[in-house]
Amino acid sequence: MGGSETSSGVQLAGWMSSTRAWVDHALEELLPRADQVPGRLHEAMRYAVFGGGKRFRPAVVRLVCEAFGGDERAHRTAARAAAAIELVHTYSLVHDDLPCMDDDDLRRGRPTCHVVFGEALATLVGDALQPLAFELLAGGDAPAEARLAMVASLSRAAGSLGMVGGQVLDIESSETSSTAESVHRLQAMKTAAMVRASAELGALSAGASPSETATAGRFGDAVGLCFQVVDDLLDVTATAEELGKTPGKDAALQRGTAVEVRGFDGAKAHAEALADQARAAARDLGWPAGGLADQLITYTLERLH
Repeated sequence: MGGSETSSGVQLAGWMSSTRAWVDHALEELLPRADQVPGRLHEAMRYAVFGGGKRFRPAVVRLVCEAFGGDERAHRTAARAAAAIELVHTYSLVHDDLPCMDDDDLRRGRPTCHVVFGEALATLVGDALQPLAFELLAGGDAPAEARLAMVASLSRAAGSLGMVGGQVLDIESSETSSTAESVHRLQAMKTAAMVRASAELGALSAGASPSETATAGRFGDAVGLCFQVVDDLLDVTATAEELGKTPGKDAALQRGTAVEVRGFDGAKAHAEALADQARAAARDLGWPAGGLADQLITYTLERLH
């Protein structure tokens, strides 16, 4: 690896670490305290939210906001948006792990929320995290039009035409024969929609134009799809320690994956093609080659190594 690439990797590692601290600070301030009634619920919400994780979606929010030159107020808005995205993502993980869904007992290297707090309370954790996310987007000091657009973006990404609908397709995939087209649709809805919303929220935080926001969404869409295809590959190759969750679950549950329909090498090639699509969107926005956007794309791919 060349010297410039090595320094770029170091740059991204430091930036990702600071992003994790940035969004965790916002979450710490915005989540109810564990000593607020009902304390057990708030304790469980915090357990789920502060259980580690890459904070990948908040990183996309911050990256896009900064790429559009967001000022201090834009960064405050982006922090709330990043926290909102992470709350919705965390709620989806808590519900995905429930016995009625994937029935998993390991998440981010720790016992899942329902294992620690019980199935009923874990269900309510997800129920509580979701409305709090939209409360965060509706508040703050961004212009009302931007806040409304952010609520609409996350609503689309999280609902029946996005993440929740994708989860339904994921469940149904165990009962039908998957195709490359059906898996792409599933992953576009379940995973990429939320990363697309992350990019849109970053653009809206910075006051980007509608056309710029749409192109940023295209960047997020491609990155999100690439991220999920790599996850499919890791589910086959990685250990529980590396994943922070139980490997081999897709095969055990007979869920449709990129590896199933394309083969391992085909899925890897598909991830590379999606990374190229994300880079093309970054060039369309005038973001520099080798900049943070490209580094994030490379990081997404290099999780395989």
